[in-house]
Amino acid sequence: MADLQAELDTAAEAGELDRPSARSPEPPPISEPPPAHEALPAHEAAPGTRTGPEPRKRQLGPEPPAPDPLRLARALLAAHPVADGCSGLPWALRGLRWYDLELGDSAVEADVPRLRAGGVGAQFWSVHVPESVTGDRVLGATLEQLDLAKHVIARYSEGLRLAHTASEVADARHCGRIAALIGPARGEAIGDSLATLRALHTLGLCSLTLSGTSWAGPEGLTPFGEEVVRELNRLGVLAELSGASEATARQVLTISRAPALFTRSGARALRDAPGNLPDDLLAAVGAAKGLCLVPLAAEQTGSSISEVADHLDHVRRLAGPECVGLSGTYDTSAPHPEGLADTSRYPHLVAELMERDWPDDDLARLTWGNVQRVLRGADFAARAARERLRQQTQG
Repeated sequence: MADLQAELDTAAEAGELDRPSARSPEPPPISEPPPAHEALPAHEAAPGTRTGPEPRKRQLGPEPPAPDPLRLARALLAAHPVADGCSGLPWALRGLRWYDLELGDSAVEADVPRLRAGGVGAQFWSVHVPESVTGDRVLGATLEQLDLAKHVIARYSEGLRLAHTASEVADARHCGRIAALIGPARGEAIGDSLATLRALHTLGLCSLTLSGTSWAGPEGLTPFGEEVVRELNRLGVLAELSGASEATARQVLTISRAPALFTRSGARALRDAPGNLPDDLLAAVGAAKGLCLVPLAAEQTGSSISEVADHLDHVRRLAGPECVGLSGTYDTSAPHPEGLADTSRYPHLVAELMERDWPDDDLARLTWGNVQRVLRGADFAARAARERLRQQTQG
């Protein structure tokens, strides 16, 4: 992330932000007065003149400036960048005849310069296709989205790097690239075929949405739906539950060996909008160590930065600081809150949370650590499943 760190203070190195000095710059040292003059002998002193040494006067320097939350937010993001849970960039690019993500493009909300300015280190690139695409066309359109995403990432390799796992995301960051993870895709794309799911994973798919399918409905998962979850665990593909019925969500949280993901869900107690979660389900997400990514979408989380922060506060309180993250929903059809028009605005949201006294540890989890934890959990579940299968075949 050299390009990100060049314009920031060196205090943004990993670990520095956990110290109190990261938010409270020390005042300038107190200046010392010059040595006092030696006293005159009493017989030479004028009447009424003090004959002892002059008292030393403490001269204070100027008042230290108040900490700048925005500067501190940028410093924190240099060490713990944003792992953005949802970008609609692949579908947005399909409608453009020409674009340049490296130099910047006003037709999109997440080009490379604005990603860097916002302190973004990773993004999930959604390959969802519109609901108007149905039947057998869903798989074909999803494959086209996958192909386009991989083509764009390869074309802008100086700024982007394809990633599938937590270690690949970390490697991309260490190389100064923004990691792009492909997913989620609509569950309808696999139809009733685990082989299709495996093929999509081979092409790079990292996450699958379970809602809107015949095997994950209002009553929960069918037996085939349970097989899908087990296969997702074996492959290391994340189960994505935004928009799924509560019965399905609770069932997945119970049976999945890997953390489950809600990529676009706020708090229903604050705004009763589709996709937002009730308090008891948020508590269940915390108990299962899943992850709720709060969207920067006006319909779900309000029209201001303050309202978005209210949702983040609420999810953090109920699910826990290790189970909340950020979902930009940029380059989708969702209108954004005022002040969060594109990915360059993430520092302003982090600054708002700093003013609400979020600890640096919780902010680091929110922006980067929680997504990394979930990716590591998916990888661990996949390796454990493969080891169990190996032992069974050998036995």
